[in-house]
Amino acid sequence: MVFTKRLREGVRRGFITCSVRIWKSPHVKVGGRYRIDEGEIVIDSVELISLEEVTSDLAIESGFESRADLLKVAKHGAGDNVYLIRFHYALSTAKPGRKSSKPGSSNSRHPERRP
Repeated sequence: MVFTKRLREGVRRGFITCSVRIWKSPHVKVGGRYRIDEGEIVIDSVELISLEEVTSDLAIESGFESRADLLKVAKHGAGDNVYLIRFHYALSTAKPGRKSSKPGSSNSRHPERRP
């Protein structure tokens, strides 16, 4: 997951623990760890919600000034499914020089070959 620069400090400090994304399908999985600066966000839940459930309070909780501000950032690509993603920030568990991975993916440079 990518966060705009203005939200990253709030994510790192634990002030921002949710995000609203408008996608065709979820791009993250519960339990997934996604790199952000020197740490990672760990996905706690992914919930499909309606656009009407995106309130001003939820926008503020997500680090935005208003619902309109949140929707302007959240709706920038294809898709019309609205996801509420809850997460927490953690120090990275990845070894230096290695990228975090999605659950079930491999960091191997040489994937297993099948006959």
